Formats: sequence, C-alpha cells, structure tokens
Amino acid sequence: MVGLGQRDGGNAGGGVGNGAARQIARVLPAVLIVLGLGFDLLTPPSFTGSPFFSAAPLIAAPLFTLLGTALTGVQASLAVVLLHAVNGTTWKVEALTELVTVLTVSGLALLINRVVRRSGERLASARGIAEAAQRAVLPTPAERIAGLHVSAWYEAAQADAFIGGDLYAVQDTPYGVRLAVGDVRGKGLGAVEAVAVVLGAFREAAETEPTLEGVAHRLERALAREGVRRDSLDAVEGFTTCVLGEIPPDAGLLRLVNRGHPEPLLLHGDGRLAVLAPAEPALPLGMGELGGWPDRVEEWGFPAGSTLLLYTDGLTEARDRAGVFYDPADRLRGRVFPGPDALLGALSSDVRRHTGGGATDDMALLAVGRPGEGQPERRRTVPVVRRSEAE
Repeated sequence: MVGLGQRDGGNAGGGVGNGAARQIARVLPAVLIVLGLGFDLLTPPSFTGSPFFSAAPLIAAPLFTLLGTALTGVQASLAVVLLHAVNGTTWKVEALTELVTVLTVSGLALLINRVVRRSGERLASARGIAEAAQRAVLPTPAERIAGLHVSAWYEAAQADAFIGGDLYAVQDTPYGVRLAVGDVRGKGLGAVEAVAVVLGAFREAAETEPTLEGVAHRLERALAREGVRRDSLDAVEGFTTCVLGEIPPDAGLLRLVNRGHPEPLLLHGDGRLAVLAPAEPALPLGMGELGGWPDRVEEWGFPAGSTLLLYTDGLTEARDRAGVFYDPADRLRGRVFPGPDALLGALSSDVRRHTGGGATDDMALLAVGRPGEGQPERRRTVPVVRRSEAE
C-alpha cells in the first residue's frame, strides 16, 4: 500500500532516471577533455582535439557553479597548451588559434552560467510564490477534524503548475463538518480565479447558512456577482460542478447536494462500496438561471469505519493507452484501507499506472473517514490492482 509519504512513487522511476542522466552529464566535461587528449595524441598532427576542448566548458556551464565552469575552461586551455608543447608546435598559428578559440568559448560558458543561474533563481522564486498561492487558496486540511479523519490530494495537469481549476475544502462549523469538492470550467488563471471565488464564498457560507441548500445558493450568487464584475470570469458560459457535503456531529449521517459533479463513493469497513448518486441530476453552479427547481439535500448513512471519497472528473476521465477510462468504483470495490490517507495514496498511484504517468486534466481527491469504535490502529490493506492481475 502506498501511503501519503509515497504518493510520488509513480514518478520515482523518472526521478531516478533524471538523476542518473544528470550525474553522467556532470562528468561529461572531464570525459571530453580526456577524449580530446587521446584523439590528439593518437592521430596525425593535422588532426586536432580542439572541438572536444571547446565543448567541455559549454557543457559545464548549465550544470556547474561559476567556479566549476571557470576551472573546466582552464583545464581545457591547459590541455591545448600541453598538447602543442608535446608536439613542438606551441608558437605556430594553428596552436594559438586553437588556444584563443577555447579561451573564447570558456568566456562564453561563464556568461551562459550566469544567465542560467539567474534564471534558476527566478524560477525558484516563482515556484515559491506558486506554492504560497496554493497553500493560501487550497490549504492542506488537518488530519483530524471534529473526530473525523481527513486526507486531500491535488494534482495539476499542467506541467510545473501547482494549482488549476479543481478545488476542495473541509470546515468544522456549528452545523457539523462541511465540505466541498468542485471543478471549475476552463483552464489557466481564469479558472484559478474562479476557484478562489468559490472557496471564499464557501468558507463564509458554511459558517452562517443553516442548510446545505443555502450554501449552494450563496455559491451560485457569488459566481454570478463576480462574473459580472470580472472580465476574466465567464458570466455566460462559465460554470462549476460541485458536491457539497455535511456530516452532523455524532449523527452517523451524510448529507449531500450534488450540482452536476461525479458521484461520491462510500467505502465501508468490510469492503462494500456504494455510489452516492443523486435521485435527480442538477445543473452545475453558475447555470442556475437555466433551471427553476430548488436544491434538494439527500441523506445517506455514514456508519463507523466507513470512508467518504469525493473526486473531480480528472480521476474518471483518466485513460490508458487503449482509451479505457478509469473507473474508481470498480477498482476500489472489495478493497480495505486503514484510513483516508492510505486510500488516496493507493488511488493516486493506481491512476498513474493506469495512464502510464500522464495526466490530461487536474485531479482533486478528498477522503473523509469516520473511525469505528475499538477500531485497531492498523488494519490489513489490500493494494489497488487490476482484476486481470489478481486473476
């Protein structure tokens, strides 16, 4: 079973491979200098190893420090001087030309090194800002909220992105633990802005609205209001699929309002699984004007030892090479996990195996577990595997 600390295991192979490639690249400048020496010594005087010596500092520039790049250039220049001293051609025009060429390339390598280093510092700063923005917009929930075990997982499909158009929130309120998982239409900064609007409205409404229907109405109004105020939010075609949930204290109940979102799953402690599909489909948030019916809360039992799983369509639309969509209900049915954290760890790893490591959409996962009385700290776990593998 893959736990929280191992969730990046699906990329581990790529990380190891990149590390090995980087180590090889770091020794390549020295290898080139040695090859240049050998080539020059083993070939007639009309042949020269100057290209090897010129390439060494250029390769060192993006990988080494400024001092390391300078030392590589010095070594390459000394190799040129040494070879021509051995051949007795130190003061010939060809020798001086080769030396000047290597020195010039070494100077360019130092300039490249400075540019790369500054770009790296700016990138690190930008990544730090992105991480801070993610923590501000999508803070990691506490592991335990009002006696419930909580775990969340977010993965943006865009390379080097920390946040996209998916959202989740968990909040302890006077009405119980309230939660939301949603998917904003669109991509890029506009989607991120809509995420901030929805989450801001949810955090306020969850504390003050006595019903989930009221929370849904507040989110609807917030999207409509901000869509008129902000050009970046599409007030006509923009919408957000969302599931709102409420778990009253000590009631063993689960209340849901589903606005056009994938159905949550309820995993029982004995491996049984229930798909919490709404009795009547509803339109997503932001499309309230197209439907005149009110929101209706639906209730399910939430027995001790069970775990509620909410997710965005980045999970169900993940496809393998044959184009087969990922089916979380089929993959999880009959499996037992010690808690929400282990569930999300196994699920995220299984999705990577299913897709071959490539994500085409953002994916947000939220799992909330209700511990059972006398439940042991550790329980036997069954890894998520393909049924064909099990057979």
